[in-house]
Amino acid sequence: MLIRAPAILCASRAHGEHGAVVRLLTADHGLVAGYVAGARGRTLRPVVIPGNLVAAELVSRSASQLPSAKLELVTSRGPWLSEPLASAGIGWVTTLTTRALPEGQPFPAIHAALEAVLDAICHAPSARGWARAVAAYEALLLHEVGYGHAQPPPADEPWESLLARLDRQGIALAKHLLADPRRDGMAARAILIERFRRIDGGAH
Repeated sequence: MLIRAPAILCASRAHGEHGAVVRLLTADHGLVAGYVAGARGRTLRPVVIPGNLVAAELVSRSASQLPSAKLELVTSRGPWLSEPLASAGIGWVTTLTTRALPEGQPFPAIHAALEAVLDAICHAPSARGWARAVAAYEALLLHEVGYGHAQPPPADEPWESLLARLDRQGIALAKHLLADPRRDGMAARAILIERFRRIDGGAH
């Protein structure tokens, strides 16, 4: 197997003394996993950050073997990880993507939408703006994997109504996509929603 493709890094887990197993979302191959040698070293540590856009090359000699992955950084989300709201947003949408999608099945609309919501989190003038992008992404993901037909939030939806929408979607996500009791996929979302609720008076 050989894959060369732009990808969004969605998860990274330390493996062995120096490496990491990463999960990457590509437009044509869906979610794919690979082992990155030296991922915990000084050179690659800033590359294997969830939310980063990378140029990926994955090579495997057999279907049962975890591919070896080489990554080149294209766009870094690192500068936003020191901002609590942005960090929580990046953490949630990448966690959701990793937990909800089956590996090896392409979802080009989700790939494009994830890149767009990450850009919104990093560059929208306020969290009130990119919160709508998060809600729209959740609705799209639920629809694409076969659960519901939720519409994206209208641009003029009041903040309290958007929070109520997110609460409703959270129930659907927990029930259909993140129901595995062995893996608490909703913890990252709980942190994000709590920080959204602290927004008042147009702050942030």
